[in-house]
Amino acid sequence: MKLYSNEIVFRGHPDKVCDQISDALLDAYLKEDPDSRCGIEVMGGKGKIFISGEVTSKTKVDIVKVVKRVLKDVGYSTNYEIINNIGLQSPDIALGTNEKVGGAGDNGMMFGYACNDNKYYLPTAMVILQELSKKYDELRLKDLRFKSDGKAEITGYYENNKLIKIKTFTICYQNTEGERKATDSIIKDICTNICHKYNIDIEKFLINPTGRFKIGGFEGDTGLTGRKIVVDSYQSFAPVGGGAFSGKDPSKVDRSGAYMARELAKEVIKSNKEYEWCEIQLSYAIGIEKPLAIYAKTNLGDYKVPNNWYSDCKPHNIIKKLNLKNPQYEKKARFGHFTK
Repeated sequence: MKLYSNEIVFRGHPDKVCDQISDALLDAYLKEDPDSRCGIEVMGGKGKIFISGEVTSKTKVDIVKVVKRVLKDVGYSTNYEIINNIGLQSPDIALGTNEKVGGAGDNGMMFGYACNDNKYYLPTAMVILQELSKKYDELRLKDLRFKSDGKAEITGYYENNKLIKIKTFTICYQNTEGERKATDSIIKDICTNICHKYNIDIEKFLINPTGRFKIGGFEGDTGLTGRKIVVDSYQSFAPVGGGAFSGKDPSKVDRSGAYMARELAKEVIKSNKEYEWCEIQLSYAIGIEKPLAIYAKTNLGDYKVPNNWYSDCKPHNIIKKLNLKNPQYEKKARFGHFTK
C-alpha cells in the first residue's frame, strides 16, 4: 500500500471565484456571438476586482453586471471596485486561428485521463471531493453558519492505484465560528455519507486545523484565474497541461484539446475491460490545424494511436464534436472541469 493525497477547493474559494467570473464573461460573449475570441483573466482581492485579457467579439457585454451577479451567486459581497482592462486579441494570432485557417489558438501540450474506478471514469477520491464541494455549496445556501470559502483534501491508502481507505480527510471551511461543534459534526456526516456510497471508510478528520476560519474570500486572500488548474483537471492523479481553462474560448486548445483528450481516454477505457487507466497527451503549434503529436498509454503499456485521431483533434472538429461554442463554461468552472 501507499499513501497519496489530492485536493479540491470549494466554489467560494477566491481563485475559483475568479475562474467563474472569467467563464461567466466568456459565456456572455458566446451567447450573442458564438465566434467570439476571448482570453479573460481576473484578479480579485482587498476591495478590487481587476478584469484584463483580450476579447474580439461582435457583441457588447455589461462587464460590471456579470461580475456582480457571480459574486452574489457565490455568496460574496458585491461592493467591489471593478476595473475593466480588456483589450483586443492580437491580429497576429487571429491570422492562424480564423475560420478559414482553423489553426490551434496556442502552442502547448494537454493531457486527458480516465480510469475504471467507477462509472464516472474518474479516481474515487476525486469523485468524493467533487460531491463534497457540491454538497457544501448547497449547505451554505441553507445554513448561514457556513460561508463560501473552503477547501478539502484526502490522504488515502492505495493498493494497485485503487483507493482502499481514507487515512486523513482534511476540511477547511469558512464559518461564523459561533457553533463549531455543531457545524463540524454536519461536515463530518456529509463526508461519511458520501464515502459510504463508494465503500470507503475514514480513519481521521482534520477540520480547520488552525482552529479558526472566519475571514475568507477576497478579504482573506487574493484570487487569480487559472491558479487552481490541478483542481480543474485531475487533482494530481494525472499530469497537467501547459495552460488554464477559464476565460478562454474553445479555439484555445488549452481548453478544447484537454476536453478532447479526456473523451479519447474514456473511449480507450470503454474499449477493453483490461484497461484500468489511460493517459493521453496532445501537443499543438499555434496556427497549425493538426496536433504535432498524440501519445497514449495505459496500465498495459503504450497504446497505438488510431490515424483518425489526428483529424478528430483539429480544433474546429473538436469544437463541433463537443459542441463547445455554446455558453457552458461558468458551470464547468465551479467544481472542476472534469466533474462526474
